[in-house]
Amino acid sequence: MGSHDSRFNEAIARLDALHQADPRDVIVDGEARPHEQVYAERMSEWLEAVKPEAGDILRLAVRAQHLQRWRIPRDDYPRDRPGYLMWRRDLGRRQAEQAARVMREVGYDDADCERVASLIRKEGIKRDPDAQALEDTACLVFLQYYFVDFAEPHLEDEDKLLRILQKTWKKMSAHGQSLAHSISLPDRHQSLMQKALA
Repeated sequence: MGSHDSRFNEAIARLDALHQADPRDVIVDGEARPHEQVYAERMSEWLEAVKPEAGDILRLAVRAQHLQRWRIPRDDYPRDRPGYLMWRRDLGRRQAEQAARVMREVGYDDADCERVASLIRKEGIKRDPDAQALEDTACLVFLQYYFVDFAEPHLEDEDKLLRILQKTWKKMSAHGQSLAHSISLPDRHQSLMQKALA
């Protein structure tokens, strides 16, 4: 992670300890690991391509973006669009509060804590370069690591998948979109992507 102050390193360690409490596992290179820890590491890795000069505040927001997401299950909300939006809003609020609390415990001031919380709540996308960098990173992680599995149960509903790809694409900056072209997908999913962008 390069040279950071001790608060940053301690905050990352505490965030990762929370991530590692995820009861869901994912198999990576033959090893079972906590789902959320793997997601957080993938976010940090993609941020290096999206914004290599990112400051510690953005790096913390990116690392905490799905902080303990499993604690608010999607199934606790209605399975419709308003239910989905309510779930996303509640998740964002809880993750932002929790990340700010971790930062405060290791010595960050209120302004830095609120800045990270604001980024996690995705305030200012398209206007705030750091918020946009976080959004680009999340979209790239989704496309590289999660889109194929997400698409599997919906392959008969091509229109739905095309809409999701188009929405994902619109959320990204031109820089994020150019990075997305470097992601290699299986043929069927690659052709869906080409169709979505046509």
